[in-house]
Amino acid sequence: MTTQNEVFEEASDQQMNDTHAGKRTVQQAGEESGSEAVTASSAQIEIDQLRGEKEQLIDRLARLQAEFDNARKREQKERTDAREYTIGSTIEPFLGVMDNFQLALKADGTAEQLRGGVELILKQMEDALKGLQVLPVETVGAQFDPRVHEALGSIETSEFPDHQVLEEIRRGYKIREKLLRPALVRIASNSAQISA
Repeated sequence: MTTQNEVFEEASDQQMNDTHAGKRTVQQAGEESGSEAVTASSAQIEIDQLRGEKEQLIDRLARLQAEFDNARKREQKERTDAREYTIGSTIEPFLGVMDNFQLALKADGTAEQLRGGVELILKQMEDALKGLQVLPVETVGAQFDPRVHEALGSIETSEFPDHQVLEEIRRGYKIREKLLRPALVRIASNSAQISA
């Protein structure tokens, strides 16, 4: 049989154990809520950092978009300026030709003087084209070349080789090696050469 003291001691021990267990539970609960607070705090810091990075990326994207738009506008303006410069530099040599035609129309003179003026204007026009590297296609005396000549007819002859260009009807032009328009020509048809 247990005595009253023993029961009291057991109850005291039990109470102390419960107190220690309660302290441990409270302490564990405090630690858990503290770790949750630390976790929540670090999560909030990470969220704030991500928001900051997002704002920086949005700002960077807006700047890049503005740079792209400015580059596109600048390129379009440069293209327009280059086109206007090209047209201007192409037209400029012909302005003098126009001036001379206007002077020729106002001039009073003989047919011979008028012809001399027109020949000077033609020479000026040829020089302007030459300055742009626009050259006439070789015709009279050359062998017919379907890449640069267009035959409008043939002339029966035994004096010239077959397919030699005898007459230029309309001058052809090329810029460097690129054909602008073919020359319209008449060519020799030498039946003696064909049958041989």
